[in-house]
Amino acid sequence: MTTITDYPALRRPDAFTQRSLGWVPWAPPVPEAELTAAQRDSLVEPDRATNPYFRLLARDPEALRARTLTDLDIFHNDDGGTPRWERELAAAAASRVNGCVFCASVHARAASRLSGRGDDVQRLLDEGVGARVDERWDAIADAAAALTATPAAFGAEHVERLRAAGLDDVGLLDQISGAAFFNWANRLMLSLGEPEVV
Repeated sequence: MTTITDYPALRRPDAFTQRSLGWVPWAPPVPEAELTAAQRDSLVEPDRATNPYFRLLARDPEALRARTLTDLDIFHNDDGGTPRWERELAAAAASRVNGCVFCASVHARAASRLSGRGDDVQRLLDEGVGARVDERWDAIADAAAALTATPAAFGAEHVERLRAAGLDDVGLLDQISGAAFFNWANRLMLSLGEPEVV
């Protein structure tokens, strides 16, 4: 069985970052040249075949396809709801709470790029979800953190606060979906490998 000590030379990030990171799996992914038609189809986007994480998940193509379509719908569906950067903020906050440095980097980078608020996003990474920015930001981060800690910690007070910050029903669904999905996705990624500075 492969353990973390099998990768002593791995350049692990020493802090949360917005830099692009690599990811090293602890179990062998399907080699890109050996992906079956069903596995390639499950990637949804062909360029994901270069990513070892998605090639590892391709060992269960039906689950990967469902996972990818859910991810794309939550983060790329512009049919109403909250701006994409706020969904990315929820995912970054969940990832920060869970300690998933890789996912936090991906979603923090997207939130920065889409919002133009790179300094605020970096505060979230540096200080955690308790960093206070403004009421709408804080409501999103706090709701994501509560949902991530345990679903039972998310309650009516979070919904009321999000509504007071201007979110409608579709916006609430976006925020809850973004945080909940990445709470799950972080735990999956954390159990299968680790980030690497590239």
